[in-house]
Amino acid sequence: MSGSETTHQEKESLRFKRVLLKLSGEALLGSKEFGIDQDVLSRYANEIKEIVDVGVEVALVIGGGNIFRGVNNKTTGMTRAHADYMGMLATMINSMALQDALEHVGIYTRLQSALNMDEIAEPFIRRRAKRHLEKGRVVIFGAGTGNPYFTTDTAAALRALEIDADVLLKGTRVDGVFSSDPEQDPEAEHFETIHGDEVIRMDLRVMDMTAFTLCHDSHMDIIVFDMNQKGSLKRLVLGEQVGTYIHWNEES
Repeated sequence: MSGSETTHQEKESLRFKRVLLKLSGEALLGSKEFGIDQDVLSRYANEIKEIVDVGVEVALVIGGGNIFRGVNNKTTGMTRAHADYMGMLATMINSMALQDALEHVGIYTRLQSALNMDEIAEPFIRRRAKRHLEKGRVVIFGAGTGNPYFTTDTAAALRALEIDADVLLKGTRVDGVFSSDPEQDPEAEHFETIHGDEVIRMDLRVMDMTAFTLCHDSHMDIIVFDMNQKGSLKRLVLGEQVGTYIHWNEES
């Protein structure tokens, strides 16, 4: 079977047409203590290219924790709002790095910022973002929501709703949601699917409560998966069981 035939079949079997992929800034550290590991960046770009090539419309939100985290012991004594704005700038650095990596593998992109940065990014405009997606461009949303006191998880949930994404994908370093931290507890139970209300009841801390409430109120399903597991992103959009599917439908 030719590659073009395979791609056609994959397009026909897509589970999701439009996705919002949330990545953590810390993931870009790789083996480094600070900054961006180019190998990780390139790997992520190729993983994203695989799903773009089969027809998925992709939007991205990435954190800035590899460069600056607004709320931790290193910012003790700093004004919270000031620190959060610094964190937004860190997300823009990562967004620009990811944009460059995607363009190196042949993907057309647009970077939109919640803060005015006309020389390097478009302003966030909902209709324009959706039009870019329809044209097959990957849209990267930088600078969080543009407001302090909100995390990039909240930005991801908000943008997913604004662009009418089919699902919010959260790429992490563990394969889904567990009853406790699997890196600390080898007996932790893994959930293949779980209702969002159970996540709240069990205090599983999938993402911050503001983000999770946005998803809850709008019935935006979430998939948490290991972004570092090669091919997992493509298998996920093609309908395979990957990570944990968090749903709001009582019948799921």
